[in-house]
Amino acid sequence: MHDQTPAAPSDPSRPQGPTLFDWEFATDPYPAYAWLREHSPVHRTKLPSGVEAWLVTRYADARQALADQRLSKNPAHHAEPAHAKGKTGIPGERKAELMTHLLNIDPPDHTRLRRLVSKAFTPRRVAEFAPRVQELTDDLIDRIVARARAEGKGEADLIHEFAFPLPIYAICEMLGVPREDQDDFRDWAGMMIRHGGGPRGGVARSVKRMRTYLGELIHRKRDDLGNDLISDLIRASDHGDHLTEAEATAMAFILLFAGFETTVNLIGNGIHSLFMNPDQRERLQASLAAGESALLETGVEELLRYDGPVELATWRFATRPLTLGGQEIAAGDPVLVVLAAADRDPERFDGPDTLDLARSDNQHLGYGHGIHYCLGAPLARLEGQTALGTLLKRLPDLELAVPPTDLRWRGGLIMRGLRTLPVRFTVPNA
Repeated sequence: MHDQTPAAPSDPSRPQGPTLFDWEFATDPYPAYAWLREHSPVHRTKLPSGVEAWLVTRYADARQALADQRLSKNPAHHAEPAHAKGKTGIPGERKAELMTHLLNIDPPDHTRLRRLVSKAFTPRRVAEFAPRVQELTDDLIDRIVARARAEGKGEADLIHEFAFPLPIYAICEMLGVPREDQDDFRDWAGMMIRHGGGPRGGVARSVKRMRTYLGELIHRKRDDLGNDLISDLIRASDHGDHLTEAEATAMAFILLFAGFETTVNLIGNGIHSLFMNPDQRERLQASLAAGESALLETGVEELLRYDGPVELATWRFATRPLTLGGQEIAAGDPVLVVLAAADRDPERFDGPDTLDLARSDNQHLGYGHGIHYCLGAPLARLEGQTALGTLLKRLPDLELAVPPTDLRWRGGLIMRGLRTLPVRFTVPNA
């Protein structure tokens, strides 16, 4: 779990590098990232999985790497033996035959598949979905309040009861998963984000079950197309866009996977950041009470920058030798862009370690950059704004129920999120 690799082992005059990827680091990685930005901005390290990779931590280098076509998303370009490749993606996706999705492919296949699903996430389609997101949000808060009344105390775990189910139910509805099956998805998704906290092999089993279910759902929908994303994929395939059944299943899987965990963490990390910065929270609540939306909109972007849901961008592999941040990257080397470090780079952001919900110059990399820019960003923004705005208005005296030092962050390489977020609040009158 530890990285104790000095930035320059051959130069004893250089300071020792920070310890990476232990639990202390997971709680607050930002001091370590600040050290890397200054002393070793493109840093070769051994990851907890045993795979060696380059970490890119400065904003300019990160933006360059995210758009560099010499860095492939296809794990086939990894120089290590095949057995190591399973350590560089979503657990279980290889065995479940789910590799042909947007996070693992390059143009021209990436261009073709992205075009097929991009219409599902247009601002217009997302705006049409906004009332349903509001209904889902209010329903979850209603359940929290009803349980609190029944128990006679205003307490909840905002991850388990709010931040986690909201995006699961939302993306299930967009995909066209029937209501009666959505709780199964919630269980599978819960196993997938535990990152080692559940039973051994549980993630791979959940991925396989989800793959089997999605394949069966696609078959059923061919006979009964609806107004949903899976039906749109089938229509596109039937009209000559050459979407294979394996591609359709993998596409549905990655839209579900990428469409919920990021938003879970956006909501959870966002609430946590507001707890830790009460002046900004008060400012936002005053704005919401006045019926304004501008600060909520810029505020969600700032929360994405300040402590976003995706700590490291997904894997890239050098297809040929290249130079990045002064370092020579060999063909086949994995490269991980550290979005959390780039978005706190003082060369790009004024006062980067300060949360400023009104920040206007905020070209953060929280949704990536280049051709792999997050397809679901409009939906994630909608869910983040709806969830945070509604929660702060309906439970205005919400507060953390444990000392901040008692909170635990989930392990894992790519995502950053809390395991639980215990809160207290005054139960509203019926």
